[in-house]
Amino acid sequence: MVGRSGRGFAAMDPEAQREIARRGGRAAHESGNAHEFNSQEAAVAGRKGGEEVSKNRMHMAEIGRKGGLASHQRNAAFYRESAAQGETALASDSRGKRRSSHSNRLVDDDSYGQEHGGEAVH
Repeated sequence: MVGRSGRGFAAMDPEAQREIARRGGRAAHESGNAHEFNSQEAAVAGRKGGEEVSKNRMHMAEIGRKGGLASHQRNAAFYRESAAQGETALASDSRGKRRSSHSNRLVDDDSYGQEHGGEAVH
């Protein structure tokens, strides 16, 4: 292995590296040499990068799996929260009521039976 001399940009502390890079960026912009992407160039570059990344099937499978898990967890949390809030509201609002089978709305017990072609269900 080659010995390191402790000199150069890579050997500097990160703050000194950032300062030098910041000065270089400003100088490039002031002299007009810095390239700034327009929206079309950015779209082309993004598409090109996306095509390159999507060639790695293992990587794509992994990010798809992570996305699916995140979506599942987000939905599960939403439904848990809704159920917790809904149970208390439903318990107080639905006494003497049932869900209609074809409209999925709460109806009084009396109208439930009539709605289903019979007497009131008790």
